Amino acid sequence: AVGAGAGPALPKLSGLRAGRSLRRWAEAAAGGRAARSAPAMAFRRRAKSYPLFSQEFLIHNHADIGFCLVLCVLIALMFEATAKTAFLFILPQYNISVPAADGELVHYRYGLKDLITILFYIFIAIILHMVLQDYVLDKINRRLHLSKVKHSKFNESGQLVAFHLTSMIWCLYVVVTEGYLSNPRSWWENYPHVFLPFQVKFFYLCQLAYWLHALPELYFQKVRKEEIPRHLRYISLYLIHIAGAYLLNLTRLGLILLLLQYFAEFLFHMARLFYFTDENNEKLFNAWAVVFVVTRLFTLTLFVLVVGFGLARLENQAFDPEKGNFNTLLSRMCVLSLVCPFQAWMMWHFIRFQLRRWREYRNEQSARQRAAALTKQQSKPVKRESGYHENGVVKAENGTSPRTKKLKSP
Repeated sequence: AVGAGAGPALPKLSGLRAGRSLRRWAEAAAGGRAARSAPAMAFRRRAKSYPLFSQEFLIHNHADIGFCLVLCVLIALMFEATAKTAFLFILPQYNISVPAADGELVHYRYGLKDLITILFYIFIAIILHMVLQDYVLDKINRRLHLSKVKHSKFNESGQLVAFHLTSMIWCLYVVVTEGYLSNPRSWWENYPHVFLPFQVKFFYLCQLAYWLHALPELYFQKVRKEEIPRHLRYISLYLIHIAGAYLLNLTRLGLILLLLQYFAEFLFHMARLFYFTDENNEKLFNAWAVVFVVTRLFTLTLFVLVVGFGLARLENQAFDPEKGNFNTLLSRMCVLSLVCPFQAWMMWHFIRFQLRRWREYRNEQSARQRAAALTKQQSKPVKRESGYHENGVVKAENGTSPRTKKLKSP
């Protein structure tokens, strides 16, 4: 007797047919047990145990750790005793009611409690990073069969394409709804812009959280040592510019410049993704080159217009950190000396890159032309003299030598 669920039902037959059916039933039952045990054994082979909080444990489980912390904060919201503490992690702080024609509007200032909110959204960014990596980018990488170098660059561009596209749409929505795009004079009028709408402050907090989360991701993603300085360079530059616009109350100008920058970076990383799928596809790189140059020119023009001329004409020329006013000649010169040389350096680096690329293209074209000319010369047929060769000597068709005989002197 066999227990229930061990295999298919035992057929009720007799004689020779019963013996054959019994043998088939036993084989089917054994196959069923083997099929059921195969996934379990495969799982046992793949599963690895790491010491708690070791390097391997943190690398393979950092997204799960972040998810657990986020879940703890969300659970704390359901209890009155911990709800006030949990709100520090989720919602922006330092809100204040500002009287308006339609009633009261709630605006926000910045302060030290913003660091707690940024920390919470760093864990959110880590979780989203791993979800995009596991469910989208890794599946595409298995189909493309890229090398290790291209694999890391593909993952980097895939993550940044998703981030730049989301931030670009979000930034455009904020700029349009707040009226910053339709009224350019609002970029410097009524400075300092201490009181921020909810969506403006939340946008800046999420931007800072994303670029801060990129620092530990260099360790979790096992980025090569040769590429770490490049990653640290552009992460630090984004953090300096975004935090500078947020702390110096230049948030309106910062939104416009971020919109331009993210559009150019989105095109660049999209071009890289298309290039990895097909190396002959370089049309998006040409579009990115045009947008990059236009973006640099617009950034320099708008920054000089707002900081150099707009803020210089305002009456409140004073340095008052408590009120958020940094509109002095020295402050403006420091900001201009930071941004303008950086934009010029980016443009110079871009020009050098394009010249090197153009030089390599010309050398490649000239090498191809020389190879084609050599091949054509080798394939050209050799003209042979009339007659036939015999022992290395050309003979005429009638057997006589084609050379003229010398007449002997009489």
